[in-house]
Amino acid sequence: MPRVTCRHAFAIDARAAVRPEVGGVERWARELSMRLPALRPGAYAVVRPPRALAHRVGHVWEQAVLPLRAARLGTAALLCPANLAPLAFPRCVVVLHDAAPLRHPGWYSPAYAALQRHLLPLIARRARRVITVSEFSRAELGELLGLERMSVVPGGVDAAFSPGADAGRARSALGLARPYVLCVASHTARKNLAALVPAARALARDGIEVAVAGGHRPQFAAEQGLDGLRLLGHVPDELLPGLYAGAEAFALPSHYEGFGLPVLEAMAAGTPVVASEASALPATCGGAAWLAPPDGEAFRHALQALLSDTGERERLRAAGLRRAAGFTWEATARGVDAIMVQG
Repeated sequence: MPRVTCRHAFAIDARAAVRPEVGGVERWARELSMRLPALRPGAYAVVRPPRALAHRVGHVWEQAVLPLRAARLGTAALLCPANLAPLAFPRCVVVLHDAAPLRHPGWYSPAYAALQRHLLPLIARRARRVITVSEFSRAELGELLGLERMSVVPGGVDAAFSPGADAGRARSALGLARPYVLCVASHTARKNLAALVPAARALARDGIEVAVAGGHRPQFAAEQGLDGLRLLGHVPDELLPGLYAGAEAFALPSHYEGFGLPVLEAMAAGTPVVASEASALPATCGGAAWLAPPDGEAFRHALQALLSDTGERERLRAAGLRRAAGFTWEATARGVDAIMVQG
């Protein structure tokens, strides 16, 4: 990789960007790896490991190989957008999305929870700057890690997520012949997908299914008891906008979100949203969604009521489009770039 020769020379840890799945952390890594070099040509070097090192064994690459690569590039700072950073590199700007592994370690594999419990305090103390994604996460990280000086930069929504996205292509590719309520989330305890099972059983009587896009994560404890949900597994990135746009409604019953990108992606696609009233979701939804307690009966009632009320669905659709329009990845990249340049 050529040495960057710019007054402000930075590197980006793109390990999360090479993962095949696309959660919030991966979306941040991909978007920043693409947009920051375009925003400031010549200033950012994107450092990617082989895809085989995207997950568990990649921790060794991130801690041992990445700091050497960053040092050879002569970077003024290394941007780490996915919660972890190499301890051996002294000039890291780290994006900590939330404090879930510290607040709820039982949601993760024992090895991953132990890794985060050990590394997160060290990373936070040694970082040049810490960025987080919401005021909720700022408060959580302040309480659990004792951090006082953090910058909040929210995530964004790509222009591909729109009401005009190709819903027919997504339906055909994924075999969705019936109307559906969509959830985009991994099969993990924190996402609380089991809360959608009562709704799936009730809506099935009306010919509507509840479809979940997302698979298992190796670092998370898997959630059980998802009978009745249409589990689509990993959905290719190019199909996601149409999948959102074709849904009758979007539901996210998570117990804990540092930000909640999927609710904004659904809103941008013109799909009315029912979200959990927990963690960062009320602030991210900003009054443009129905909020419900994260339990099965509450979500069943909310989804049945919403799907039977055409006027309310149209109101939420319009409110969601306005809300999502205020979040762009261009703005996110500019916010992060300003922090990188400040040093």
